Amino acid sequence: MTTIKQVFQKQKKQGNGCLIGYITAGDPNPERTPEIATALIRGGVDILELGLPFSDPIADGPTIQAASLRALKAGTTPMRVVEIAKEIKTKHDIPIVIMTYYNPVFKLGLETFLETAKSAGVEGFIVPDLPVEEATDYREAAKKAKLDTIFLASPATSKNRLVRIVDASSGFLYLVSRFGVTGAQTSVAEATVELIKKVQQFTTGKVPLAVGFGISKPEHVKRVLSAGADAAIVGSAFITIIEKNCKDMLKELEKTAAALKAATKTP
Repeated sequence: MTTIKQVFQKQKKQGNGCLIGYITAGDPNPERTPEIATALIRGGVDILELGLPFSDPIADGPTIQAASLRALKAGTTPMRVVEIAKEIKTKHDIPIVIMTYYNPVFKLGLETFLETAKSAGVEGFIVPDLPVEEATDYREAAKKAKLDTIFLASPATSKNRLVRIVDASSGFLYLVSRFGVTGAQTSVAEATVELIKKVQQFTTGKVPLAVGFGISKPEHVKRVLSAGADAAIVGSAFITIIEKNCKDMLKELEKTAAALKAATKTP
């Protein structure tokens, strides 16, 4: 049983949902990412998602694009992200997932990079620009390295393709809650609720369902979990705090994470 699966089972047994926290590794610089991660973990994040900064992040909105640019300017490389993950794992027993576009993985060597990440304590990968139809080699390498492969589904995913994605996913299925790119929203649309209910029919008993894109407030977390999701993924809300880089940044991150985690708990 993978560590990610254990976390979902533990929270479910307690009657709670999971909080997955996303940050861009290396933002504002590589040295600060471990302490930022610590603040989120203290706040209650169950799974940590580290974004590998990339020059052309097509799935990301302005907030995360800017974070990637800051990280790249600070000298963050793919291998540095792996080192950051390793540093975090020496202090915290929390599943770490790396979100990356496929180009850096391919350039560094598929099996080499995945095995190096696994040895650093990484438990899974999300590769948003790698479609399931073209992921045979990747899935084989990930299975060999004992890494979870987390695919994405969206409002545009057909029924037949959703079945294929669910069957190919491990760790959790990342459900993109709406059309467009990442970024905080003011509310969770009714269409998102209906989407979660639809997709849940395919994931139940197979793989946990995590919802991201636009989830930034406790009420958002409650809404997606009450609709049937097993986890809420929050990124832009944390990155906005990091962008300010104020004196109380770590305290604010911990406080925000705590409020979001409280929303996952059964009353």
